[in-house]
Amino acid sequence: MKKLFAFVAVFGMLFIGASINAYAQDETQDTTVVEQVAEATTSFGDQDTETVAEEQGGSELHKQIKIKFVEGGAQFMGAILLTLIFGLAIAIERIIYLNLATTNTDKLLRSIEDALENGGVDAAKEVCRNTRGPVASIFYQGLDRADEGIEMAEKSVIAYGGVQMGLLEKNLSWISLFIAIAPMLGFMGTVIGMIDAFDKIEEAGNVSAGLVAGGIKIALITTVSGLIVAIILQVFYNFILSKVDSLTNQMEDASITLIDVLVKHNLKK
Repeated sequence: MKKLFAFVAVFGMLFIGASINAYAQDETQDTTVVEQVAEATTSFGDQDTETVAEEQGGSELHKQIKIKFVEGGAQFMGAILLTLIFGLAIAIERIIYLNLATTNTDKLLRSIEDALENGGVDAAKEVCRNTRGPVASIFYQGLDRADEGIEMAEKSVIAYGGVQMGLLEKNLSWISLFIAIAPMLGFMGTVIGMIDAFDKIEEAGNVSAGLVAGGIKIALITTVSGLIVAIILQVFYNFILSKVDSLTNQMEDASITLIDVLVKHNLKK
């Protein structure tokens, strides 16, 4: 998972550089979107005009995003973009981990119960070893202490359940940090943009819309960018929290059932 996080982060940084270079190359082209659509209309006829216009619209949107990125200032926009990249990298890693941690607890409990009846505790532990996920790990710890009594098995399940909870919630604090930092960086860009606008007013000695428009534009672009990044990461964060809560409830219910199964197994002895 650490390798995945590093790969996504490096890929994002390379994407930033590639986007800026692509923007610089696009600026050297003099052909406008309207001219390209008109040329396509002459060559292919009215039937293909709509398709060409849609393709150019997508290209124009990509170009406008790069323009706004550069206009917002490389320092703050780059920092905001990095928070998005690192936040998404952690979120993707958590989603993959949580999906791999999901287990069919009903099927696992049936397998353990059958193993206890046919092969005893050792057979049940082997079933847990061959099953991935936190539930199987908790079951293994409980079965490993089953010979010491039900009370020890229950304490072991509770203790190791706390360990698994910590693993499920790992790195979530980083996502919440990026959610908080992104709008702060945007607001900082806003303040600096307004300071730049007032500096220009002070130097000129008068108020002019064209004089302060640049600073105000930077302020608005960085603010919007920071809020968009925070919204995107917040959606992923809430999804991950809901997944963690679901797995936690699953672990608690399954642990109670395991203790009941062990009690029944001891009574049969």
